[in-house]
Amino acid sequence: MTDIPALNVQNLTKTYANGFTALKGASLTVPQGGFFALLGPNGAGKSTMIGIISSLFRPTAGSVEIFGIDLLKNPSTAKQYLGVVPQEFNFNQFEKVEDILITQAGYFGIPASEAKPRAKKLLTALGRWDKRDTKSRALSGGMKRRLMIARALIHKPKLLILDEPTAGVDIELRRSMWEFIQQVNREENTTIILTTHNLEEAEQLCKRIAILDHGEIRINTDMKSLLAQLSVETFVLDLTQPIDTLPTVNGITKLAQPDAQTLEVTLTEGERLNDVFTQLTEQNIEVASMRNKANRLEELFMGLVESKDDAGLQGAYDE
Repeated sequence: MTDIPALNVQNLTKTYANGFTALKGASLTVPQGGFFALLGPNGAGKSTMIGIISSLFRPTAGSVEIFGIDLLKNPSTAKQYLGVVPQEFNFNQFEKVEDILITQAGYFGIPASEAKPRAKKLLTALGRWDKRDTKSRALSGGMKRRLMIARALIHKPKLLILDEPTAGVDIELRRSMWEFIQQVNREENTTIILTTHNLEEAEQLCKRIAILDHGEIRINTDMKSLLAQLSVETFVLDLTQPIDTLPTVNGITKLAQPDAQTLEVTLTEGERLNDVFTQLTEQNIEVASMRNKANRLEELFMGLVESKDDAGLQGAYDE
C-alpha cells in the first residue's frame, strides 16, 4: 500500500464551455505521507485541478486516482480518503460549530457516537472547543478557518488538501494552525497538499513542490533540489553603527547601501558570505544581524513563471 501514490493525476485536461483550456494534459504524482506544495500564479489552473480532485466538476480528459482508487469511476470510495479545506467558507452559517462537524461525519457514514469524541478532540486541538455551541456566523475569520480544517479532518482522511488556508489569518494564528497541521502530518501520516501565495510558508513546511503554470506542470521535484538551483541570493546586513560611504569588498558581484546602517550583498555561485564578513571586520564595520532580502523560493518562482524558455526549464529541473 505504501507504494501507491496518495494522488496520481495523469494527462488532466479541462476545457470550459467558453473554449478556455485551464488544464493542458497536466500530470502530477504525490507520494504518501509527505507535505507537498502545489504553487502557481493566478490563472495557472490550480483551482481547476483542485475542483476536479474534489469532484466539483469533471475533466475533459485524463484520470485522477486517490490512493489507487479511480475518482471518476468510484467517486464515493475515493472521497473517503480525501479531506479538502477550500478558500471560501461553505458551511451553514446558522449551524452550531459542533453540529457542523457531526453533520459532516454523517456524510461518511460515521455515527454521532463516534463523531462527537472526534469533534471534541479536533476542536480542543485547534483551541475552539469552548465555541462548540456557538453558531458559526458569530465566529471570527480565523475561527472559521480552524473550523474548516476540523471539518475536513472529521472522517480521518489520508489525503488533506489545503487551498490557501491562512489567507487573511494573523501571524500568531497562522503559526498555531501550522503546528497543528504538522502534527496531523507527522502523527497520523496524513498526506498534505498545500496551495498558497505565501512562498515562505511553502519553503518552511513542504518537502516536495510542483509548480503549475498555464495549465501545465512545469516543476515537480523536492524542495531541497529546487532551492539548490538558486544561483543568486541577496542578503541584508544591519550594522551596529552607521557608515558614511560604501565599503570596498573584493570578489563580490554587488554591494549596495540603502541607508547609513544597512548593506545589501548579492552573491552569485562560488561567492562566500564569510568573505564579506571578514573584509567588513577588517574595515571596523560590525554586522548586528542578517536576513534574506527575499524568500529564496519566491526568487525562483518568479523567475520560473516569467521565463519563456519552457524546454530549458524542463531539462534543468524535472526529475
